[in-house]
Amino acid sequence: MSSFFKTGQSADLLRRGFTRRDLGRLATVITAGASLPFYNERALAQLSMVRNMPADAVKINANENPMGPCPEAADAIYNVVKKGGRYMYEETFNMRDAMAETCGVKAEYVTPYAGSSDPLHRAVLSFCSKEHPFVKADPGYEAGERAAKFIGAKTINVPLRKDTWDHDVKAMLAAHPTPGILYVCNPNNPTGTLTSRADIEWLIANKPKETVVLLDEAYVHISPSAVPCTDLVAQDKDLIVLRTFSKIYGMAGLRAGAAIARPDLLDKMKDWSAGAMPITGMVGATASLKVKSLVAERRKIIGDVREDTLSFLASRNIEFIPSESNKFMMNARRPGMEFYKAMARENIYIGRVWPVWPTWVRVTVGTKEEMAKFKTACLKCYNA
Repeated sequence: MSSFFKTGQSADLLRRGFTRRDLGRLATVITAGASLPFYNERALAQLSMVRNMPADAVKINANENPMGPCPEAADAIYNVVKKGGRYMYEETFNMRDAMAETCGVKAEYVTPYAGSSDPLHRAVLSFCSKEHPFVKADPGYEAGERAAKFIGAKTINVPLRKDTWDHDVKAMLAAHPTPGILYVCNPNNPTGTLTSRADIEWLIANKPKETVVLLDEAYVHISPSAVPCTDLVAQDKDLIVLRTFSKIYGMAGLRAGAAIARPDLLDKMKDWSAGAMPITGMVGATASLKVKSLVAERRKIIGDVREDTLSFLASRNIEFIPSESNKFMMNARRPGMEFYKAMARENIYIGRVWPVWPTWVRVTVGTKEEMAKFKTACLKCYNA
């Protein structure tokens, strides 16, 4: 089975601590693709999926953007659907070029994907192993640890810093002498808190030579103060930046994203599977990038609603984590799932609970009207 891999790839896997028996199992990753439990967002989506949700429900559970695609993206998607009988690979290259220009990197430093969880999983498969664990924050986005578990790599969860709730980069680095990946979601999911550019630069400068920093910037455009780090990629650092069009661009169901990194790092990730990108997602992403005012306009809309909601919580003495994203964490002061169920009875569907914080729930920032309904239900359920 090890002959399934390219010349030199088997040797690389064996050097990383895999056995020849492991290689057979890893080959299954490539051939089975999206049917595997971690390969796409299906497993995590099930945590946010509510079957038979009422049509008039307030759905603020999955960090989606209720604004949807911008008009320019919607028009591009509509026009390309009629050509859907063709693979249209050129649209993927068009998206790559537009993303490269926006991020200030060369085109070969960008690989488009159907969202950003796909390259997150591939990075774990490419750089982690039984001797090189996946290090992440806790609470943090769980997708990568599912891939790590499948290949027998350990996940090390490092608590967020108290009071500031950002990534404790020094503790992450101290957690293991030879991590495969140091994963930073910035702003963090679920807390919406920001890790400073200085801390990210420190982590890159002080990590072990073979370790890769994986920086998930899914929510970076929503933050008013985040500093994107694609310029560090352009400097050829050991850094992979993930981007998605699911959040500020409102294309969660259309599937478009990218990994931005040195070509040699991207090449290692490409070995794990192959397939054409959805042309609807690719043309929607390209059109979105060309609307230069879009990010700032949507950042303000989301930010205004978020700050109004957090001000409401503060006025009612309800504890929350200050957020710079399209979601926040609030303390229900009882088991989080109890509060979730109480809110669902009011037709308000909020986000899930992380085991490390059992009384806290994640709430997505919806529209102004949706958050007004959230406030009413919150007062009723929080004081029940």
